[in-house]
Amino acid sequence: MRAVVQRVSGASVVADGAEVGRIGPGLVVLLGVTHDDDDALARRTADKVAGLRIMRDEQSVVESGGSVLVI
Repeated sequence: MRAVVQRVSGASVVADGAEVGRIGPGLVVLLGVTHDDDDALARRTADKVAGLRIMRDEQSVVESGGSVLVI
């Protein structure tokens, strides 16, 4: 499992011409998953992303009240 994380002021996802997701300030995560990945790895990855202190004032996205959009 690989995750590319970017801090954003807002983001949206459009599929087949329709918006399917939108967030305000927070994180966009481009997530790559393979058949060998399991639930435990997914939980660890989610916890790691949630704990990254890359928001304003070195806060995590959880502490800052931001959103996460996973693609």
